[in-house]
Amino acid sequence: MLLDSSGRCSTPQKSRPAVRQNYPEAVSIFKDAYNVEFLDLPEVHHEADLHRGLVAKLKDFLIELGRDFCYVGSEYPLQVGGQDFALDLLFFHRGLNCLVAIELKVTRFEPEYLGKLAFYLEALDRDVKKAHESPSIGVLLCASKDNEVVEYALSRTLSPALIAEYQTHLPDKKLLQAKLHEFYLQDASAERKKLSDASKKHRTGKK
Repeated sequence: MLLDSSGRCSTPQKSRPAVRQNYPEAVSIFKDAYNVEFLDLPEVHHEADLHRGLVAKLKDFLIELGRDFCYVGSEYPLQVGGQDFALDLLFFHRGLNCLVAIELKVTRFEPEYLGKLAFYLEALDRDVKKAHESPSIGVLLCASKDNEVVEYALSRTLSPALIAEYQTHLPDKKLLQAKLHEFYLQDASAERKKLSDASKKHRTGKK
């Protein structure tokens, strides 16, 4: 668990095999959840509302995404086999040197969403990516997700895809404090164990 520049709790994205192999540093770049409170979305909203809001407040969204993200386009056109497709949002990450495709879903994550995202990534790599750039990464930004379902869905996929949630409101202050307290306790416990192991190793070496 990390704190972002606003002092908010930020959980890094869990690294998946297809991502970890090509982008070991991605775990510190992508988040498990993104806060879009700045959109003032109603409780019930549609993909068009989310999409339109993110484009209208692009500066705020770029800040939430983090450093080195550059905006490429909205409803980015892709043509495959004579058919036209439109990718919700396309960015470029300077540090990773790759395109980042973001697909929006205002529902809970479903495994079938990955097929469409994988298709877009293939189209980007074949027709849009420059020769010196790394393979594209995809992010499914959903209203919610079940971590076990995500784990199963991504375990065998070869596409470098990540699943994240968007939050329309900041977490409750008490809940945030509790999570921070839990994090610091875990960190302190790990540090004590490390010192204990080092002490045991030192005593063993003296015998």
